[in-house]
Amino acid sequence: MGWFKHPNAIVESDQIGDGTRIWAFAHVLPGAVIGRECNICDHTFIENQVVIGNRVTIKCGVQVWDGITVEDNVFIGPNVTFTNDPFPRSKVHLAEYPRTVVRKNASIGANATILPGLVIGTGAMVGAGAVVTKEVPPNAVVFGNPAQIRGYVQTHKRQTAKGAGEPLPLGEWIPLRTPAAQLRRLPAVEDLRGKLSFGEYGRHLPFVPQRYFVVYDVPGREIRGAHAHRRLHQFLLCLRGSCHVFVDDGQQQDEVVLNSPDLGLHLPPMVWAVQYKYSADAMLLVLASDGYDAADYIRDYDEFKRLAQMKS
Repeated sequence: MGWFKHPNAIVESDQIGDGTRIWAFAHVLPGAVIGRECNICDHTFIENQVVIGNRVTIKCGVQVWDGITVEDNVFIGPNVTFTNDPFPRSKVHLAEYPRTVVRKNASIGANATILPGLVIGTGAMVGAGAVVTKEVPPNAVVFGNPAQIRGYVQTHKRQTAKGAGEPLPLGEWIPLRTPAAQLRRLPAVEDLRGKLSFGEYGRHLPFVPQRYFVVYDVPGREIRGAHAHRRLHQFLLCLRGSCHVFVDDGQQQDEVVLNSPDLGLHLPPMVWAVQYKYSADAMLLVLASDGYDAADYIRDYDEFKRLAQMKS
């Protein structure tokens, strides 16, 4: 056989990939499927209706119950607790268990608890001790009880119009690590009567809007966006308060803090964007290059990544 089993492990499944190592006191039931080059550490238990991908690490003391799928390159820390029944009773079993999926390249820290039926998104990072009660978006960093989004992986937060950091040049496009998305500091006029900011189509704005919408009264722990567009351009202005915007072009990621009405963010087609960390008073104005078209949205991150790679 092309995989290793410690003498003190019980492995009843014959669906184990080459190069996988299963260590002492682990127990794998007959229906489980485990991919190649996995590392299943001591005192783990893997039930029947479980699929584990390739190059997965499961540290000591983890139980993977029926209904759980773990995709490729996932790290699961020691004593992570998965659940598969929202209302468990002794000797009462569900006919079908909620499907919990940990997407590829995600990591779950030690002692985290994952409620049933959730998706941990591609590349997400769940902090140690987190209690995950809602789905985790791709690339999000979550921790706490209940777990909340605290940031995004592999991003550099751009401190923008207010606060610390380098001031943005007036009127110039500021490229981000995601080359397609750009920031622009718009003109602002201030006198004794107050402040005024403006933008002219063709000079400051990259397109003539055909639609606008305003996002406001967003609870601070909630996210908006979490999609890309096939053809639509958007220009974001936070008229009041602040919010963070995570942008991803399929290869690079960046994060922007919009916290002044004279700071705009251009999101062209095929840029995945998520708005989060809304302040209580935040009011986000979005200018769009066309009317609403449901078919223009890409809401699945893995589909977006595939399309972005084809484009490049």
